[in-house]
Amino acid sequence: MRQSATLSISIPRGAAEVYAFVADGANLPRWAAGLGSGARSVDGGWEVQTEAGTAWLRYAETNAFGVLDHTVRLPDGGEVYVPMRVVADGEGSLVLFTVFREAGMTDEQFAADARAVARDLETLAGLLGRG
Repeated sequence: MRQSATLSISIPRGAAEVYAFVADGANLPRWAAGLGSGARSVDGGWEVQTEAGTAWLRYAETNAFGVLDHTVRLPDGGEVYVPMRVVADGEGSLVLFTVFREAGMTDEQFAADARAVARDLETLAGLLGRG
């Protein structure tokens, strides 16, 4: 089993609204700087431009449970599975994002990956009304 870290952030918006915003891949460049830029819809997923080239992302099918798991196909052809959820919390939401330590990652690289996700979640919360 791989080492993992689940990061979370509270957002004072309803879960359906947060889910809809995140599930729309066109919003990726607005909050997920760690992934890339220039998202465009391609073959049921989202193509994004990264420093290493073009990556492709596909979310789980639209669902009523807040599941936003996605697979990212990296420019080198590798794939990364990312569990993500939006959970209702009263009138607000909790966004959960799990980062796995990939094979060959150093402690420093894993920590940097988690910090990048934390920054992205902060940006998401800022866009949706926090702060």
